[in-house]
Amino acid sequence: MQQDSSGLGCPITVEPKDRRFDDLVTGANQRWTSSPDYVQLVSSTHQVVEAVEEALRTKARIAVRSGGHCYEGLVDGRVIIDISPMKQVYYDARRRAFAVEAGATLGDVYNALYKGWGVTLPGGSCPSVGIGGHALGGGYGLLSRQHGLVIDHLYAIEVVVVDAHRRVRTVIATREANDPHRDLFWAHAGGGGGNFGCVVRYWFRSPGATGHDPADLLPQPPSRVQVSTVTWSWSDLPAAAFSRLVRNFGAWHEANSAVDTDNADLFSQLEPAPLAAGTVTMHTQVDATSPDATARLDQFVEAVGAGVDVAHREERQELGWLHSTQWNGFNGPETPTLRFKAKVAQLRKSWTEDQISAMYHHLTQVNYQNPGARLMFISFGGRINAVAPNATAYPHRDSIMLAHLVSMWTEASQDEQHLSWVRGFYHDLFAATGGVPVINDRTDGSYINYPDLDLIDNPAKVPWHELYFKDNYPRLQRVKARWNPLGIFGHELSIALPD
Repeated sequence: MQQDSSGLGCPITVEPKDRRFDDLVTGANQRWTSSPDYVQLVSSTHQVVEAVEEALRTKARIAVRSGGHCYEGLVDGRVIIDISPMKQVYYDARRRAFAVEAGATLGDVYNALYKGWGVTLPGGSCPSVGIGGHALGGGYGLLSRQHGLVIDHLYAIEVVVVDAHRRVRTVIATREANDPHRDLFWAHAGGGGGNFGCVVRYWFRSPGATGHDPADLLPQPPSRVQVSTVTWSWSDLPAAAFSRLVRNFGAWHEANSAVDTDNADLFSQLEPAPLAAGTVTMHTQVDATSPDATARLDQFVEAVGAGVDVAHREERQELGWLHSTQWNGFNGPETPTLRFKAKVAQLRKSWTEDQISAMYHHLTQVNYQNPGARLMFISFGGRINAVAPNATAYPHRDSIMLAHLVSMWTEASQDEQHLSWVRGFYHDLFAATGGVPVINDRTDGSYINYPDLDLIDNPAKVPWHELYFKDNYPRLQRVKARWNPLGIFGHELSIALPD
């Protein structure tokens, strides 16, 4: 940040003629480039307030950016407020909680919390993701089966809001039952970004944590983890063997996703990629300090491979926990030319044979040879499901897996080819329910942190908000009416104001 005469940081305004502009209007997904009048980089709550006031004076639509990892082009407006310079992570003794500014990346958060106090948040595996958006949608990661979602440890938020008279102010809302702003806190615990205001700071403290020692107030990750990569060659994997592999992975999660499961510390992703990738891969992590960690990992790999009758290769290593957050087995690619489309489903039960047949068909198409595509089956359950679906705005509290279908590429000329593949694959996966994962005994909708504009007008004619928020949506609308009554903050997948 630049300095003013008082020594305090000044906001930086970057307009289209500025050489920095192109970098600041492009996020991780190169399919989307914003076209604002200007980008304002801010370094304090006061500067955010001033930036919002200035945008209101010119009646400019506001968008807020932290890490720039939005899956769709939702960070678009005449003004982009970029909070990425706000990266402080510190212990707030007055609140007995860890304060995290909303521009910090997950890597910033993990490093600061672990090096300073030996604690962490059970957040995502990609260190360049911004906590600003990640926490708002729920936030899951490799430790979530053991410790719940990021929002399950959220204590308070500081948010800049605009009232019905266009007055801008800052509000701190906590999870305390007697907090008059608790509805605002609840809505930010899973309601997604771009709905109620601009969050500038979070405070985290685990529910039930007591005392004043910071090391006791958030989860303590294992000092070391075992990580495993298992691969099966597509050339050795006929349809029957593929079906058995997928069914085994799902069956293990059906049997090991209870709140009190002994395998809560085991997290895995099975990642079938198209034939061009050559292999089907499974990445797994387990707490290496557990005395039976190796035996349980052995049992898991054996259970997934049981009856597949195809040889596999496995590589294992043991890493310090903080080093493991950089391990590329779970991290997404950081290619600066990356374009992608993703579609997601929450699963309450494993896949049907018809769904597995659809997977095999799309993954083995000879006319779609993209090694950058994959269908990921991601471990869920455990402590994620220990919270009632209406206790936070995040409603998916009985899933066993999350399915994440994605295609990644680099050339704009290939957009239609890859988009068509992803959309056709997703539709066929859920053909029995109109092409989307409706709320029923097998599926539980989608996840707002992986926004998908296709769901707005989906073939099943299911309201998009039902797939993301279920029965929590009317309450979210009431919160928006109170805190963002003019719709100053919004995008295509924002909570709608009530009629």
